[in-house]
Amino acid sequence: MVRYNNLVEALEAAPGERPFVTAWVNEDEQETVTFADFRRRARLQAGVLGASGVHSGDRVIIIMPQGIPAMTVFVGAMKLGAVPAFIAYPNDKVEPSKYRFGVAGVTANLNAKVVAIDEAFPDEMLEYVALGANTKLLRAGEGKSTSEEEEFRQTTNEGDGVAFIQHSAGTTGLQKGVALTHSAVLRQLEHLAEALKIDSTTDRIYSWLPLYHDMGLIACFMLPMAYHIPLVMQSPLDWVIHPETMLQVISEHKCTLAWLPNFAFQFVPRRTRLNRRAQYDLSSVRALINCSEPVRTSSIQEFQNAFAAIGLKAGALQSSYAMAENVFAVTQSAIDRLSGPSQIWADGRQFRNSHRIVRVAEGSTGSVCFTSSGPLLPNHEIRIVADSGVPLGEGSAGEILIKSDCLFNGYYNRADLTAKAIVDGWYHTGDLGFFAGDELYVVGRKKDLIIVGGENLYPQDIEEVAASHSAVHDGRVVAMGLYNPDLGTEEIVIVAEVESEGLLANAAEIEREIRGKVTAALGVSAGTIFLKPPKWIVKSTAGKPARSATFEKLQKEHPELNVE
Repeated sequence: MVRYNNLVEALEAAPGERPFVTAWVNEDEQETVTFADFRRRARLQAGVLGASGVHSGDRVIIIMPQGIPAMTVFVGAMKLGAVPAFIAYPNDKVEPSKYRFGVAGVTANLNAKVVAIDEAFPDEMLEYVALGANTKLLRAGEGKSTSEEEEFRQTTNEGDGVAFIQHSAGTTGLQKGVALTHSAVLRQLEHLAEALKIDSTTDRIYSWLPLYHDMGLIACFMLPMAYHIPLVMQSPLDWVIHPETMLQVISEHKCTLAWLPNFAFQFVPRRTRLNRRAQYDLSSVRALINCSEPVRTSSIQEFQNAFAAIGLKAGALQSSYAMAENVFAVTQSAIDRLSGPSQIWADGRQFRNSHRIVRVAEGSTGSVCFTSSGPLLPNHEIRIVADSGVPLGEGSAGEILIKSDCLFNGYYNRADLTAKAIVDGWYHTGDLGFFAGDELYVVGRKKDLIIVGGENLYPQDIEEVAASHSAVHDGRVVAMGLYNPDLGTEEIVIVAEVESEGLLANAAEIEREIRGKVTAALGVSAGTIFLKPPKWIVKSTAGKPARSATFEKLQKEHPELNVE
């Protein structure tokens, strides 16, 4: 890639006639803009923002539905040297109180010059958008725009200047804004393009990922914008209602690359009927990258088994470890490895008792399988450390610390959080993992670890077992540890949504069967199991179960729970 000074310069260099973004709604409704048309629209949005008083360095918050208009406002802000940030648009899939708390906190922290919303933004939500004394609320389509011929003053963005702010960990409620420079983003994209062997003349990216998360913003907006790759995108809400449409879009547009969270590798096969699969063609795909959650071996196998017959190549399912604080990716599996990411089978008891990886034969009784997130990208370093901070050797799991030439300098306006997160130049991720050879294996979040009688349990393992029950809705299980003073240790608490409310009449039997599955698979017994009706579990803005918020809701409904 030619070295650009900033992201706007990279966009300006794109061939004007090349398709950039195709916004896909259905087979009859889709819109494609070329790079030239996108640049024109971004210039118009820059004019609107400039007329609203936006200058270099000002923050611009964008709360708009996924699509080309939101993207052009984002780039329009960058053209002025302003600092844009996406915030999730309200929808009925997110707990209203959680969303309102998050929006109020984030908008207050950023103290933006403009908050851009669309004309359909709910009036009842406006009171939760924190507007400072000098903040203007701008509805899409409002404001005096420059004409196509009229010039506006475009700021020259310096490489070390802040390009945008993205919010960490997939939720607005955390109030952790990550300010990233043009140079850091371009370095990340260069590393990623090299690892993925990007070819702008043949690659085409598919995405339903929200632009307010790093996976959507970086991999599926900044990467195609800077490397001049066509992008086909659809609304996250449309996708989650009709997940099969992912197969349709990839087939129609011959997409070659996509990033997906782990749950999608199960969600799509389970929501695509067997008699409909043959009409699709995944032979164009060279990499579907499992990212943003610990990679589950069973999820990858389920997707591969479901779609191998319609052209999905062996080795097309890949993996990555990424986070907003590092712009995006830290690792990437080798996409030319025909068997896909590496796997390790380990003794489950040794892993849970002492966080040690003791290799065993594939499929051994009591074994667990880990799938690699790949080797490090160039100019990246990782340490695995114990709770004491002492570095651990290969085959021992501990907290993942990282350094890189893409790493952020700190959380925006939150020196307190920055001091805890970055120590002696190392970013403490809060994730747990281990190294084997030159590859990283990620096993879960440190704060989510459940310790029962000295045994370390990862909630994802418990959730996967519980979700295998036919009465439980796919991906709608939350497991957590609750200290029991009578036992002197934590006990496992499971919250699971059933497929339909009528199944709650058989709650006792379902609970007994789930408890038996957990004991058989993990060798430990579950404490309390709460079966809940559909849509009970609190979800993040990404549509994934939110553990802490779900636990808070559980406490309100069940005050007898001992939370001391």
